[in-house]
Amino acid sequence: MVSLPGRENMLAIKADTPNIALNARSSEMHAIISSTQVTDASGKHIDTEAAIVQVLSLLRDLRTRGGSLYLVGNGGSAAVASHSVTDFVNVAGLRAMTLHESSLITCMANDYGYENAFARILSTLARPKDMLIGISSSGNSQNIRNAASKIRELGGSVVTLSGFASDNPLRKLGDFNVWLGSRDYGMVEIGHQFVLHNIADRLRLEKELNDVKP
Repeated sequence: MVSLPGRENMLAIKADTPNIALNARSSEMHAIISSTQVTDASGKHIDTEAAIVQVLSLLRDLRTRGGSLYLVGNGGSAAVASHSVTDFVNVAGLRAMTLHESSLITCMANDYGYENAFARILSTLARPKDMLIGISSSGNSQNIRNAASKIRELGGSVVTLSGFASDNPLRKLGDFNVWLGSRDYGMVEIGHQFVLHNIADRLRLEKELNDVKP
């Protein structure tokens, strides 16, 4: 016979269940985005808006030079990277790409270990002053951390996006490290997409304004 939880246990379970109603989650997302933190390579805090402006400057320079922008992530973060590449190529005019094409990534993972797969690809493709955006909800993914270290070794710049623990290791590896104060995968992933979309939208608007100038 299956034993069902008693009334007191059911009430305790209900009390511990988060409110996932749409309005509640929207408010939670607003709070997470509003409290976004950015630090530099030394761990010094930078005003979020000022940091975004500096990232935009790097991307404009990258576009002018014809440099490459690489975006990497795992799972949901890989999907965030793919979506962002679409925006950066289509509306921002950047030479942007992901590195998780199935044949290539499985080859590198099989031959060199998954933790080294992205770094190995970058060692062949990346050039000095190229740029990497490394995305990891927890900030613990070794393959993303190795990719960030590799492109810095090659003379490129790094933007990281992470969440969960404020002292996660990825947050120490970027020139600009965007951190969202949540341990909810869905919230962090959507927040990262929001930040990257905002950057692409700003580049799109600049491009549209320049196109209509006489």
